[in-house]
Amino acid sequence: MATLRDIQRRIRSVQSTQKITRAMKLVAAAKLRRAQERILSARPYANKMAELLSNLVSGAEDPGHPLLEQREGPRRQIVIITADRGLAGAFSSNIIRRANELIRESSSAEITLVVVGRKSRDFFRRRTYTIKRDLVGFWDRLAYTHASELADYFMQQFLDHEVDEVFLLYNEFRSPRHVRMQVWRALMESAAGEHGARMTAMEAATKNAKDIIGILTIQYNKARQEKITKELLDIVGGAEALKQGAEA
Repeated sequence: MATLRDIQRRIRSVQSTQKITRAMKLVAAAKLRRAQERILSARPYANKMAELLSNLVSGAEDPGHPLLEQREGPRRQIVIITADRGLAGAFSSNIIRRANELIRESSSAEITLVVVGRKSRDFFRRRTYTIKRDLVGFWDRLAYTHASELADYFMQQFLDHEVDEVFLLYNEFRSPRHVRMQVWRALMESAAGEHGARMTAMEAATKNAKDIIGILTIQYNKARQEKITKELLDIVGGAEALKQGAEA
């Protein structure tokens, strides 16, 4: 059975963890608010751009631009966007799981990957997939230039006939400006999603710590009461023994 000192030590340890998770939740909440402001301002433009592109492609027999060309070649490139850090629940693992499903379901014989974020990079580089490019360590300074850099790379790959299709997990893109905006939106959506997932995970961890502290406090009080009761019984027993000795 754990001693009073052991229980006190565990309570202090959980309380320290609770302080850390509470602080991380507050930081994630602040970052989430900033990310939401950015994505809410960009989302209408990105949606309108996608709608405009769809109308142009559906209404024209001749694509009129090499990036609008529809190919049936086997070379497919999949862009997988995850976080750099953990402690965000299943945020990155869900993306990686979906990417694996997409790869298994694909009939393409030649699949290459572009991994964004350390979680996807570390996962896929330990496997046999071909990683053409990775981008990590930029989330805290996320800017439109990151989206532009990636989009320009995808477009050049397509124009050079090194790939026939490029997927952002499930979204296909085919227009110069549209590509940049959709990649920019995807990066911001991912950043906001990571902060939200981390805030939720830290809130759950903080609540779990509170529950553990409550259980340990009950154990401590019970052990302390048992110790006091035992000491009182020892005192009473000693007093009775002295009384009996005096009477004898």
